[in-house]
Amino acid sequence: MKKLILSLLAGISASTSVATLAADSSLAFNAAVTSDYRYRGITQTRFDPAVQGGVDYTHGSGFYVGAWASTIKWIDDAGGNADVELDIYAGTRGNLTEALSYDVGVITYVYPDNNMDAVSGFDDANTTEIYGQLGYGVAYLKYSHALTNLFGFVDSENSNYIDAGANIALNKTLTLNLHAGHQEVENNSLASYDDWKIGLTNDFGFCTLSLAYIDTNADEVAYASPANGKFMGKETVVATLSKVF
Repeated sequence: MKKLILSLLAGISASTSVATLAADSSLAFNAAVTSDYRYRGITQTRFDPAVQGGVDYTHGSGFYVGAWASTIKWIDDAGGNADVELDIYAGTRGNLTEALSYDVGVITYVYPDNNMDAVSGFDDANTTEIYGQLGYGVAYLKYSHALTNLFGFVDSENSNYIDAGANIALNKTLTLNLHAGHQEVENNSLASYDDWKIGLTNDFGFCTLSLAYIDTNADEVAYASPANGKFMGKETVVATLSKVF
């Protein structure tokens, strides 16, 4: 994965002058606090809050690279060691027509020194996916494909996740967020499931507040917390306070 990201960056550097990079590029940082870090409907923090943040570099040509991190609990609960998730990604986005947009790239979810491959029934939690997304107006359709085993599931290479959604502006600051997805875990039908979300996001200028109802039909045995046995995909309402600067 590191070689792939370096190759993408090298390609950008080779095709674009330093002066053009300076003129067309942008660098943005983000930070957030959330009441429960949910990923594809499953809690990553055992229903507890998480602190998150990231950085994104975007070139005027559409190429981008970034990193994002969050506190987590699920690996420690399963018998591993990591309490942080680090996502590293790169890709390109743009428009095919005035209304139709695209976004393709690669992402690696890194759980430093997670040691999950030493835990019975698990494999290394680090995961790499490629993804492609098409957007039309306020709606999108995205497909993600795992090049490695998926988040510690044994023999799960080629798992995939497909999701669709829409972000509908209700007024100048308020947006309705809709999402539905399906996680297919290769060679593990018990771990495959659907998730969905309906939420509202309001931009106050100095910060953004999101409230979302999230639920899944995941199997309660496959997604029971090793720490307390509670179902990690149960319905919930998540509040997130974030800022981009």
